Amino acid sequence: MTRIIEFLIALGIVAGLFVIIGVCLPGERHISESIETNRKMTIVYDTVNSLRRFKDWNPLVLRDKGIELKYSGPDAGKGARMEYSSKDSALGQGSWEITDTEQNKRVVIAIEDQTKGKDKVTTFTLEPTGKNDRNVKITQDYSVNYGFDLFGRYAGLYVSRHIGDDLKLGLSRMANMLASVPNVDYRAAEAPLTDLKVVDVPAEDLLVVNAGNIDRSNESIRKSIQDNQEWIKRAMEANGLEAAGPVRIVTTDFGAEKYAFDVAQPVRKKSGAAAAGDKKDGEADKAEAAPVAAAGGKLDVKIPSGNPVTYVHADAHRSAFASYTGHMAGLDVARSALRAWATTAGYEVTDRPYESWKGGVDKAFTTDGTYDVYWSIK
Repeated sequence: MTRIIEFLIALGIVAGLFVIIGVCLPGERHISESIETNRKMTIVYDTVNSLRRFKDWNPLVLRDKGIELKYSGPDAGKGARMEYSSKDSALGQGSWEITDTEQNKRVVIAIEDQTKGKDKVTTFTLEPTGKNDRNVKITQDYSVNYGFDLFGRYAGLYVSRHIGDDLKLGLSRMANMLASVPNVDYRAAEAPLTDLKVVDVPAEDLLVVNAGNIDRSNESIRKSIQDNQEWIKRAMEANGLEAAGPVRIVTTDFGAEKYAFDVAQPVRKKSGAAAAGDKKDGEADKAEAAPVAAAGGKLDVKIPSGNPVTYVHADAHRSAFASYTGHMAGLDVARSALRAWATTAGYEVTDRPYESWKGGVDKAFTTDGTYDVYWSIK
């Protein structure tokens, strides 16, 4: 009996100490970590003001490669929400939701997860820094309220280690991720893009000429485009086709001295025109013609012998899109800006970018050129 009483007394002392120490421990915890990046403020802000790239930087996804992420609400800003579900019992289910945002300054995100505590909030604060404010300092704060949950207060002893390590790792991964984004401010005067969005591009029929590697001079580029347009015109006439939109330039490589590109013309059958295969022998410019068509192509196109044009049936796809006005020399920056926007928004670009030269070739070599810029996304 004495031993039982001694055990109960010892247990009571331990429980008392547990309560006394727990009450003395902080009811709230707050930690903060920072990192710098040389990316433009627009890119950094748009990255943290959306949860679309969460999987590319947050350590949560490293713990479970099979974690399921579900997005709802707007793509960015207040109300953007990401819910996750994991078969790993240590992760379970939770969510991140943007609750407040101030452009180029801060983004506040409410967190729900299975760890102890409530009112969990992480805040990203952005501050220009470095020489001429060229860099951005990203500070991520995390706060949690344990209230009178003594077990939670004890768990708070390890917040700096567990959550703090996650903040460090997450910011490091974010900086590496940002480094892969073209450093172009797609909302600044240096890249005056408008109407940035993702569009559905329908299936199209194209006549295409590979222009090769052209000297990067206005006259060389203009002459190459116009010469290849002439080849396309002949192929159109031989097949009873007409233009279905502006000529487009598909960029392969825009180098310091050379420019490699294709000239492409969307086409369709003229109303009432006979198909190339319906013509009698010799009618197609009295030249030997070979059918060139992609599987599933809508047109039966035959290209006269010696003509460098090829026929391409492009399948429907999704594409990042923007409009641009200015000299064609500025299109390289416009392309990089569109890619920066698409990547920041969580899309992966694929294939080659192209522009529809809406104002025509001659106007493109003035500051009044007008273009629609496209870059396919996966």
